[in-house]
Amino acid sequence: MATAAPKTADRYDTVRAPSALLALTELPRALAELGSLPFAAPMLAAAPRGDGHPVLVLPGFIASDTSTGVLRRYLKRLGYDAHAWELGRNLGPKAIGHEGEKLIARLHAIHDLTGQKVSVIGWSLGGIMARLVARRAPDAVRQVITLGSPFAGSPRATNVWRAYEYLTGQKIDDDHTKNQLSEVAVPPPVPSTAIYTREDGVVAWQNCMEPSGPETDNIEVHGSHCGLGVNPAVLYAVADRLSQAQDDWHPFQRTGLKGLVYPSAGHA
Repeated sequence: MATAAPKTADRYDTVRAPSALLALTELPRALAELGSLPFAAPMLAAAPRGDGHPVLVLPGFIASDTSTGVLRRYLKRLGYDAHAWELGRNLGPKAIGHEGEKLIARLHAIHDLTGQKVSVIGWSLGGIMARLVARRAPDAVRQVITLGSPFAGSPRATNVWRAYEYLTGQKIDDDHTKNQLSEVAVPPPVPSTAIYTREDGVVAWQNCMEPSGPETDNIEVHGSHCGLGVNPAVLYAVADRLSQAQDDWHPFQRTGLKGLVYPSAGHA
């Protein structure tokens, strides 16, 4: 949940939260995505292998490390050193600290332990946090990948902003929140990929897209918000992004059969 940069404010002013139909069908759609994993096993097994670098995976709002288990296990099978965030349920500043200090400490602990820069993957609210730590500790971050994270536009363009205020104790209109959200709306100083779905029933997909830049990219998939962490197309795209050499980042390629799975690239 984030505010837009001034030059894009007019575009974001027209963005609204997803429809009730999309919101109400989130759970069955997510379960269908989970159930599709066995059928997608050949495609997932053919994904590029990892180079062993560390990856930190951040859960979405209210969720815990349990929600990212499928993604982390998949990354480990590909050869990555995948880490849970170990900060309990994601309740905003209650989990990561007022200035994100607990999450930054977790990032530095992995960086110091491995001696390598860390790729950070964040689902929904976790993606906003991933952008925050990448801006505040860029020397420890290799790249950022967000899954359905509304880091641009109005924080009211979601179906959960009232629950967010109630459970986190953080008002979306207070100055501290506005400043942090303005900070994450700007792409971090590391390669950043936003994965999103137009069928998102929780957050407005338009607010989950990176602006055009030399180290930004957007990957659209078909699916639900709550199923992003188990969606086969998402898992393959994450594997593709992580497989790039540290100093040779490039946008996602949709050649061959991938062109049938992933819609054309676009930017906010």
